[in-house]
Amino acid sequence: MTRVFAVFYLMVLSIGASAQQNYAVSLIPKDLLPYASVVIRNKEVNVEVKDLDNTAYHIKMAITVLNKNGDDLAHIALFYNKSNVIKSVKGLVYDEFGKQIAKFSESDFLDQSAVHDFSLFEDTRVKHYIPAITQYPYTIAYEYELKSKQSLEFEDWEPNSSGAASVEKSSYTFSCKPDFNIRYQERNVPSKAVIGADKQGLKTYTWEASNLKAFKPEPYSPDRETYLTSVKIAPEKFEYEGIKGSFTNWQQLGKWQYDKLLANRQTLPVETIDHIKELTAGITDPKLKAKAIYEYMQSKTHYISVQIGIGGYQPFLAFDVDKLNYGDCKGLVNYTQALLKAANIDSYYCVVNSGDRKVSMRSDFASMDQGDHIILCLPFKNDTTWLECTSQRIPFGYLGDFTDDRLVLACTPDGGKLMHTPKYAAAGNLQVRKANFTINEKGELAGEMATTFRGAQYDNREYLIEEARVEQNKMIQKVYPINNLTVKNLELKQDKGLQPVTTENIRLEATEYAANDNGKFYFAINSVNRAGEPPHDVRNRRNDVYINDGYTDDDEISYTLPTGYHSFKSPLFVSLDKPFGKFRATMTIKDGRLIYKRHLQVIDGTYSKDLYQDLVDFYQAVQEADHYSVYLVK
Repeated sequence: MTRVFAVFYLMVLSIGASAQQNYAVSLIPKDLLPYASVVIRNKEVNVEVKDLDNTAYHIKMAITVLNKNGDDLAHIALFYNKSNVIKSVKGLVYDEFGKQIAKFSESDFLDQSAVHDFSLFEDTRVKHYIPAITQYPYTIAYEYELKSKQSLEFEDWEPNSSGAASVEKSSYTFSCKPDFNIRYQERNVPSKAVIGADKQGLKTYTWEASNLKAFKPEPYSPDRETYLTSVKIAPEKFEYEGIKGSFTNWQQLGKWQYDKLLANRQTLPVETIDHIKELTAGITDPKLKAKAIYEYMQSKTHYISVQIGIGGYQPFLAFDVDKLNYGDCKGLVNYTQALLKAANIDSYYCVVNSGDRKVSMRSDFASMDQGDHIILCLPFKNDTTWLECTSQRIPFGYLGDFTDDRLVLACTPDGGKLMHTPKYAAAGNLQVRKANFTINEKGELAGEMATTFRGAQYDNREYLIEEARVEQNKMIQKVYPINNLTVKNLELKQDKGLQPVTTENIRLEATEYAANDNGKFYFAINSVNRAGEPPHDVRNRRNDVYINDGYTDDDEISYTLPTGYHSFKSPLFVSLDKPFGKFRATMTIKDGRLIYKRHLQVIDGTYSKDLYQDLVDFYQAVQEADHYSVYLVK
C-alpha cells in the first residue's frame, strides 16, 4: 500500500468514524451558547514539514451553525495554485438532533478564480462550499488535506478566530524532522506548547484549547489579536519557490528579501535615466528632486495587482514597469526606487500591514506573513519621507490612514530594520469650517460655506474630486443633512504641497429651513456636521477602549436673523473634557446675528475599560447638542 493511498484510506475511515459522533445540539455545554453564532465542536489541525519544499496540512473540523449569522463562519474555502495543492476533501451534514442529512465531496465545491477585480494576473483559485440549508441549527463535519511546496509560511493557530464562535475543543500539532527548527509566539493561550516526538521520530509541538466562550460584541475594542487565542510559527530555515533562506529576526528576514527578491531588479532604459537627470536638473534640494520624480512616476504609471508564484513577493523588473506603464505595489515601489536611484537618492522598500485599522509588525517576532502591502521610505537627514506609490493622485509625502502610525519592515542592503510610519495626530487631522448664512422671514436659508481638510482628513472629499459637476452636487447633498438643499455652486481644490490641504467652497440655498409656529421662529442650529449614534451600553465590559483614529473638527456658523428676533430659551452651552476627547458648543446672539461654534476633538489611543460609559455619555451629549434647535420670538 503506497503512502498516498494509505493516507486517503485513513481519511475515509476517519470520515466514516465521524458519522458515529453524536453532534446533537443538545449536547453543547450551555455556557458556550451565549453570544455564539457557531460552536466549533472539534477542530484538529496537523501540520507536517516533510521537507523544505513539502508541507502537509491535515484539518478535521466539526462546526455547529446556530443561526444564519454563522453561515459565513462555516463556509469552507480552500485556496490553491501550483504551489498549494488540494489533495482531498470530504464531509457530512447533520441536523439539530445529530442525524446525518447530507454528505459532500470535492466535486460539490464551486471552483472559481480567486482573482481580485483589481488584479491583472493572479494564479490562485478557490474551491468553496456551504450547504444549502436554512433550517437551524445544523452541523458540518469535514476534513481535508493540502500540500504546500514551501516552508516559509505556516497558518496560525486561531481556535476562536471570531468573537462569534465558541469552541468545545481545538488542537494544533506541528510536526517536523528533528533538525528543522522553528520559533513560535503564543498569545492568550490557555496552556503552553507540549513538545515531544511521535512514533516516526518527528519532533512535535502541540497546543490544545477547550470551552472557549464567544464574546459579546463591544464597540471600540482593540484589535482581536490582543484578546483572542493564537499561535504564530516561523521557520529558521526554509524554501520558497525554489529559493532557500534562513532567519531568526527582522534583520535577517529583511536581508533575505533584499538579496533574493529585490536585488538586480532596478535596471532602467538609458533614455529614462537621461530623462530623470533632465527633469531634476537645476533642483538642488534632494526632497524637491524626489517630489518631481514621484510626480513623474504618478503621471506615467497606474496600479494593477499581480500575484503569480514568487511574484506574490517579488516585484516586476523596473525595466518592464517602465515599458508597460503599470505594476502592483511591489513593482511600482521598485520602479520608483530605480528612478530615484538615477538621481542618486536612496530609498527603502518597506513591507507594511495596510488598512484603516493600525496593525504593526510584531517587534519581538519576525515572520513573512505579517505584511500585505509595500510603501517607500526616503531617509533624508532629519526629514524621513514616506511615499504611497499605487495612487496617481496622492500627494508626495502623504500616506493617509491606510498605512500611517505603525511599524513596518524596511529592506536595506544591510538587512531589515523596523521603522515607524508617521502618525497623524488628532490636533493635525483638521476639518475647519466657516459659514455665513442668512435666514429671511419666510424661513429660507442662503449663504456660503468654506471648509478646509488637513492631515488624515485631507482626503475626506477624495471620492468627489473626479466626479462630474452634476454628480458632485448630488453627492454633496448626502454630506450635509439640510432639507430642501439646493447647491448653487461647489468648488473643490487640492493643494498637493508638502502640507497638503483640500478646500471646499459651497454656495447654497434651502427653502423652509426655519419654521414659524404661533410667532415662534425655530431651526436646527447645526445641520452641517452632526455626530452619529452614540455607542450602545455594554455591561461588564471585558476589553479596553480603543480609538483607532483621532481628529479635530472646528465649525463656526454665523446666521443673520430676521429683524427683531431674540432667543426664547437659554442659549446653547456645552463643555466636555475627557481623556479621550473634548467637546464645546456655544451660541451667542448680538445685533441680529447668531454665532454658533462647535469644537470636537477625539484623541486616539487605548483607555481603561472603566472609561467606556464615559465615552457613551460623551457621544450622547455631543449628539444632543448637535440636534439643538434655536427658538426665537419677535
